[in-house]
Amino acid sequence: MTLEFHALAAVLLSVGALLLFSRNEIPLEYSCIGVLTTLVLFFELFPLDPTAGVTGATFLRGFGNEALITICLLLVLAKGVEVSGALHTFGKWLSRIWLGHRQLALLATLVFAAFTSAFANNTPIVVMMLPILVGVAHRVDIPPSKILMPVGFATIIGGMSTTIGTSTNLLIVSVSEDFGLPRLEMFDFILPAAIAAVVGILYLWLLAPKLLPPRPTLLAGTEPRLFNATVEIEEDSALAGQELSKAVRALGPDIRVVRVERGSSIELVRLPTLKLQVADKLQIRGSPEAIHAAKRLLGSADRSGNLVREPDDRVIEVVVTPDSPLHNKKLSQAQLSELRDLVPIGWYRPGVHRDASLAQWRDPVLRNGDVLLMQGPRQPVNDLIETPQIMILARTIHVPRSDHARLALGTMIGVVLVAATGLIPILATALVGVGVMLAGRCLAWNEAWSAIDVRIVLVIVTSLALGSALTVTGAAQSLAIGLVGVIGSLPPPVILSGLLLITALLTEIVTNNAIAVIATPIAMSISTELGLPALPFVLAVLFGANMSYLTPIGYQTNLLVMGAGGYRFSDFFRAGLPLQILLWLVLSFVLSEMYL
Repeated sequence: MTLEFHALAAVLLSVGALLLFSRNEIPLEYSCIGVLTTLVLFFELFPLDPTAGVTGATFLRGFGNEALITICLLLVLAKGVEVSGALHTFGKWLSRIWLGHRQLALLATLVFAAFTSAFANNTPIVVMMLPILVGVAHRVDIPPSKILMPVGFATIIGGMSTTIGTSTNLLIVSVSEDFGLPRLEMFDFILPAAIAAVVGILYLWLLAPKLLPPRPTLLAGTEPRLFNATVEIEEDSALAGQELSKAVRALGPDIRVVRVERGSSIELVRLPTLKLQVADKLQIRGSPEAIHAAKRLLGSADRSGNLVREPDDRVIEVVVTPDSPLHNKKLSQAQLSELRDLVPIGWYRPGVHRDASLAQWRDPVLRNGDVLLMQGPRQPVNDLIETPQIMILARTIHVPRSDHARLALGTMIGVVLVAATGLIPILATALVGVGVMLAGRCLAWNEAWSAIDVRIVLVIVTSLALGSALTVTGAAQSLAIGLVGVIGSLPPPVILSGLLLITALLTEIVTNNAIAVIATPIAMSISTELGLPALPFVLAVLFGANMSYLTPIGYQTNLLVMGAGGYRFSDFFRAGLPLQILLWLVLSFVLSEMYL
């Protein structure tokens, strides 16, 4: 067997893999397993030169790749920040700004989204911000479609500014280091990224909302399921002795205070200057998450078991049916034994919309269709799910562990700061950070495992295997020589700009990790053939692989905002094409001026 035969096989397999990755009807994990199996079998059946030390098992080393392990650890860290509710404070802050200054609020939201995405996985950031922004948009009478796509694009822009901003960045840094490029530290390319980010965010702030048409969303015109609950001011509550107006501000816009009672039956006038006392009862109305936060703020704990401090708390919605043991019982008489010792913290009845009608439902008789919001540890929740005659409406409501929010956020910031110094590799700092979060009960083991997406792991391993195959067979060098023969007479800035554009266009239809890992060795080979520094060509691949603005399938966050904003496929092209062109021109100029 000749070297050319193996090189041709590596190229054909890479092209086939990219075609498979672009087919939505074929599950990504199946495509990855198929490509890996073919690659391993081919090099086992048709070995390369024995002196090269390449066998089929060589292409499975990606499972132990440092970049892959680091990515998984960072995903776990991001999960810890997410489940602790550490970002919810910033979300509430943004919500308050939106209610006062719309233009300033949009800019603040874009900057916040971009900045946080530079250090954490942008998917949970978008998931956290979507319901906040949709709710605020309806409240201030702005179509959500004017806001959500710009914010989603801002997270992509922010993610390309540091080595840990996206998994793509980490992979390119790792692959380029394997080929002899000095290791890129966290902020080594922050300057070109920051210049592009400023231009991109200004466009998303001033022009993108004008290009996007108003679209009806799936959330518009539907009634949110708001629960009614009663919380009691306890002695250790921070609001005991404070005015009602302060309590309302502390609760935030997602909670409505319906009634204030003192003693057994005295209803107090809800004046802003009303002083709250210990044992006062507040009837409130809001979402499950907002009610849990209110109970923690006003009462700090449920007398029945201090549930809010359990590390594995869950909140579920239980529907009252005619054969349910809860049917025709008063809410106050609900038997805890029948509910596996879970505590009812809220109640919802379809059709009860107006606050004025809630007074008569202080202790309602439960009837068919009512929904109870139940809170408790994970095991009793699982037992209740398996109980006959109990209908569970929602099983995925998460109770943020606000007790651990500071530890989770501090750990994440500490990991970033230590890694930024370069004294300790990001792999080591991330591993320590995960250990701190687990020991500090910021997240449970099952949540840590759930943070690691098997599909991402398989795509990364497959991409690394294909990149390795292109290199060891000489295919990358052959492709580079051929390309240089065609475009070698062009000025280096034009070649660099063309590489950036091609990578950006390919990542719209193929997973960016695959494009990045396969293109990196080719880019380095091109720089070698041209006698130019490799860094600008590697950065062209890195930035291009993150420029996914033209299609909703180009990036996971695009799919998230598409559903929430009611966008059409063409809307991404409408707002994304100017951004793509703008960033392409800016980065082409900056990279050429700085590095060539």
